Amino acid sequence: MDAENKDKFLCEACPYIYDPEKGDPEGGIPPGTPFEDIPDDWLCPICKLDKTHFKKI
Repeated sequence: MDAENKDKFLCEACPYIYDPEKGDPEGGIPPGTPFEDIPDDWLCPICKLDKTHFKKI
């Protein structure tokens, strides 16, 4: 995984941070998945908002 694919993303509505090294196994996203490769229908595991509510940190 290159540096660009290690970017973390913060949900703007809750404290959840998507870390590509961890993925979201319970949400069907395996570790190593860059945020850009997550399906558009994926939802924040805490507040259930979609990807448009995340910002790179």
